[in-house]
Amino acid sequence: MQPRITAFAPSPRALFSAFAALLLSLAGAAAYAEVTVADAWARATVPQQKASGAFMTLTASTDTRLIGVSSPAAGVAEIHEMKMDGNIMRMNPIDALALPAGKAVELRPGGYHLMLMQLPQPLEAGTEIPVSLTFEDAAGQRTSLDIQVPVKPLTTPAHGSSSGHGHGHRH
Repeated sequence: MQPRITAFAPSPRALFSAFAALLLSLAGAAAYAEVTVADAWARATVPQQKASGAFMTLTASTDTRLIGVSSPAAGVAEIHEMKMDGNIMRMNPIDALALPAGKAVELRPGGYHLMLMQLPQPLEAGTEIPVSLTFEDAAGQRTSLDIQVPVKPLTTPAHGSSSGHGHGHRH
């Protein structure tokens, strides 16, 4: 007795459906915004100080916005900007920070930064604090990235890296 060989030939409709699903999954992957975080740090505080700043460089693969920040180390966390208003430097919260595709956006003292307020305890140099960043891409899709941010001494220069080593995170 000879073995029976059966060939499977999918219908043209099944092939089209599979191809369409593959294209949609690839389109979704291409639209996904990857954000790289480099040189993250937060400034240490002194006892009784209830606020501090966190700084980093953000680079997105596609046009994206930083729309939120939170941390269990702070009762309130916001995105802030400092800018001159006449002869006065003012600091204000902003709803979102644009991250143009491929362009590094620096969050630094005296400019855009993350404000950590209502600190339940001082931020001690040499420790790390968890920070969650929320991004929104051009299509309105939101993603979050959880990072560990090193706390640097009060005397850390504005560029943030006293050792020249950065802490990079990718999302």
